[in-house]
Amino acid sequence: MAEIVPFRALHYNLQKISDLGTVVTQPYDKITLEMQDHYYDLHPYNLVRIVRGRSLSDDGPTNNVYTRAKRDFNTWTQNGVLVSEHVPAIYPYYQEYEVPGQPGVRMLRRGFITLLRLEDYSARVVHRHEMTLSGPKADRMELIKATRAHFGQIFMLYSDPEGTVENLLATHAARPPWEKATDEYGTRHSVWRVDDSKIISQVSQAFREMPLVIADGHHRYETALAYRNFSREPEHSTGSSDYVMVTLVRMETDGLTILPTHRLVHNLPGYDPSQFTASSRAIFDWEHVPVAGPPSEWSAQFLAKLSAAGRNAPALGVYMGVGKLALLRLRKDFNLDRQLADLAPTLRRLDVILLHRLVLERLLGIDAQAVREEKNLSYFRDAALACDAVDSGRGQAAFLLNPTPVQAVHANALADCPMPQKSTDFYPKLLSGLTVYWMDNPEGI
Repeated sequence: MAEIVPFRALHYNLQKISDLGTVVTQPYDKITLEMQDHYYDLHPYNLVRIVRGRSLSDDGPTNNVYTRAKRDFNTWTQNGVLVSEHVPAIYPYYQEYEVPGQPGVRMLRRGFITLLRLEDYSARVVHRHEMTLSGPKADRMELIKATRAHFGQIFMLYSDPEGTVENLLATHAARPPWEKATDEYGTRHSVWRVDDSKIISQVSQAFREMPLVIADGHHRYETALAYRNFSREPEHSTGSSDYVMVTLVRMETDGLTILPTHRLVHNLPGYDPSQFTASSRAIFDWEHVPVAGPPSEWSAQFLAKLSAAGRNAPALGVYMGVGKLALLRLRKDFNLDRQLADLAPTLRRLDVILLHRLVLERLLGIDAQAVREEKNLSYFRDAALACDAVDSGRGQAAFLLNPTPVQAVHANALADCPMPQKSTDFYPKLLSGLTVYWMDNPEGI
């Protein structure tokens, strides 16, 4: 059973920070070097200094990104830049955003921030939908050890067809928000504070028998689990590490957007595009799509064509250089049940599975280990940029995908059938710094 609890959030002191948007950040793994520079310039108290600080040439055991994060975090809590709530609460969190690629189309995603008791996957309370990489977990572990705090929320889905939880919190969300910020993508983030013990009890009770699915933040959840286990050792013992900060979003909401993540194949020894084309015809029917001009001029139109094709059968796009664009549809005579018999039926017809198992692994020889190590694969949200990389010689082929449906994400997670890394890209991301879970908060949890 899922145990959610209110907490005394640490947050930016709005008497010292006039614009919250200047100090919060995108999640650490979405912060590019350019974004890092921008955040550093934006405000001296921007959270980037803690969640993704700059590496310096003289970094060593006593002076590195983690020790500097600890120093800044301690200074900011001591001088009142970050302050604590005095009463435990849960925090409704709404995001109003424009859908990428659909100018003028705005949507509203509703959720709420709370603490969740950490559970191993084997307990079947929290379910993952993607596999993870080891590198990001090691990095986040060092940051938690240094600060004993969680600065961003893990994005989780729950199923509530009647909208019971949303309705309980809706009255509070109709009031002026407690916090608000607009990010660099134009998304408006609004947070409210609910400390009514009766409502909190009703919300908590609604989750007692409700399984949760990680939508975004697998690495951070697994790092929190590892830190919990580390903290259970006698010399580190603390009960506050049994919890992690999450944002819970109803799966049935009309505000969920999943974007595709396209793949770029590069540095693959012996790659022969003609041989790949010929061998893939046993699996896919090829439709060559004539295009002219740079990918930025035709990628959106092609993605619309790919979306239409994907409504009837699994479909992929492949770009192999100037003018070499094709739509690949799974052949009707290709027996997926036999060819992918080791996979659960719920996985076999997903585009991303076909790409990884049939194209990358079988046809191109990029096995699961190489994928985990990102030896021959890079990921792009923007299809045009992936195709540009092929044209510039930085890649050999770009594979374009439709987004994975949220129903498939939820069903496969509950069936314990995780998908490959980067199978989903939930948009927009949850901002880091709106609330902070500080395990050593003198006010208590």
